[in-house]
Amino acid sequence: MRKTLPEWLEYLESIHPSAIDMGLDRVNEVALRLNLRFDARVITVGGTNGKGTTSALIENALLIEGQTVGVYSSPHLLDYRERVRINGALPDADAFCDAFEQVEQARGDISLTYFEFGTLAAMLMLMAAELDVVVLEVGLGGRLDATNIITPDCAVITSIGLDHQDWLGDTREKIAVEKAGIIRYGGKVVIGEPEPPHTLREAVKALNADAWWQNQEFSIARSTDGAVTFRAAEQTLALSDTAIPLNNVATALAILKHAGFIVSDAIMQQAVANTQLPGRRQLIASQPATYLDVGHNPQATESLAEWLDSKTFEQVHIVVAMLNDKAPAASLAPFKRFAPQWYFASTHGPRGLSAEKLAAAVENTPTRLFPAVTEAYEAARQDAQSEDLILVVGSFHTVADILALPHNTQNS
Repeated sequence: MRKTLPEWLEYLESIHPSAIDMGLDRVNEVALRLNLRFDARVITVGGTNGKGTTSALIENALLIEGQTVGVYSSPHLLDYRERVRINGALPDADAFCDAFEQVEQARGDISLTYFEFGTLAAMLMLMAAELDVVVLEVGLGGRLDATNIITPDCAVITSIGLDHQDWLGDTREKIAVEKAGIIRYGGKVVIGEPEPPHTLREAVKALNADAWWQNQEFSIARSTDGAVTFRAAEQTLALSDTAIPLNNVATALAILKHAGFIVSDAIMQQAVANTQLPGRRQLIASQPATYLDVGHNPQATESLAEWLDSKTFEQVHIVVAMLNDKAPAASLAPFKRFAPQWYFASTHGPRGLSAEKLAAAVENTPTRLFPAVTEAYEAARQDAQSEDLILVVGSFHTVADILALPHNTQNS
């Protein structure tokens, strides 16, 4: 009997003993059996933060320019189908089921993780669509990530921060080496990280890569009056202000230029003005202004805090729920300068973190604790005045729980 998409996803969670199993041998073998290959140009996007918005901006610019474009990204917020976009649309559930069935038949007795299985299925769907460009977003690290079985025409490293230290190393220098694993010898790469560790520079040099670096070959700046200017290849481009972190904007536009896409200034300006990804500085209500962000590590929250500096509000209310493999004290520290009202919620499941442990991360600070993020969010909405600001932050799960609330609960 044919499985439904929810049945397939439940099955995928059950067939491998661990969620993460680093290494490419198993996934490579199944890819060979599937004759998996792309005639499209491939851009592989790695980095600690900013992969999603960078990928979306590249996608939108190329779609406006008239290219056919597919994107594979992870994780999803509400619907597994969010992991694949083909010409800006989500495939239907049957397309995923068909691809899962092909992977299942090809793998035989080879064990695949949930992510590996899903990556192979997504690649099959993108290959079948016969696209001009495929954007592959790295799941974790780079060197041993399942997306790295494909050789990119251009690699991208958006940022280097501390996250997934158990798998990637406990310093930026170690993590940078893992991220650099998506670069090919002599290949093109764009480095969006403005302060790259020396190990990244060494890896790029050893690979003889054709690299563009943030603040060298390209740069971006916002003036005091809010005007944004991008510079690359001795050209400058005026952009509208955007909620997307400027480093990600610059990185995406640099990819378009370095990879040789013929995209006009007007199209790049339009893409920057129109690109918005759910869960990234997403405004869901006004009076009080209410934003959602999936940020969950110190680099992401520092960027968020700098963004908050540009906002006007009386009091900030921060709703937080995180997973237990993160660094709550370091991640929440950038927000302390706003003297926020904190609302901490427990997350559940094997990676859950209790509200009590979150509260310990901001010791000697008044907090309110809740069993679920939806309850914390409702409390913040009741407390906040119209001129205040509410920020919900901490993980994809946290944001997804708020997005799943009934529409009339989310809007004032």
